[in-house]
Amino acid sequence: MMKISTRGRYALRLMLDLALHNTENPVRIKDIAKRQEVSSKYLEQIVSTLNKAGYVRSMRGPQGGYFLAKRPEEYTVGMILRLTEGSFSPADCVENEEACDRYEKCTTVYVWQKIQEAVDNVVDNITLQDLVEIQLANNGDYVI
Repeated sequence: MMKISTRGRYALRLMLDLALHNTENPVRIKDIAKRQEVSSKYLEQIVSTLNKAGYVRSMRGPQGGYFLAKRPEEYTVGMILRLTEGSFSPADCVENEEACDRYEKCTTVYVWQKIQEAVDNVVDNITLQDLVEIQLANNGDYVI
């Protein structure tokens, strides 16, 4: 079954951390790494992907760091996870009918399509802002 890798989970945590610390000052990777208890080297790799995709902006220099490129409500969990994880399809034929010679006569493809729809419905309807609000509603007691 679909399993989100550490890369995807850390990317979501990094983006949530940036959203929670969304001020006019850039957020340093080493500060995120400390709060998230993750290697700053690993986060640098992830933030590079996010930066190339235009999800974050960087500011160079001794006071440099990262900002969200857009408002938290403009990012969905699905956007972030698809960027770092790729497809959520439970079977190749869901995205590419030609991947299976049996597609036209396959009854089980219905199951794979329903799983895909359910996952998409969840990840595409939760925004980074939703996660910020959950975090703040719990007085920051959740660990991200």
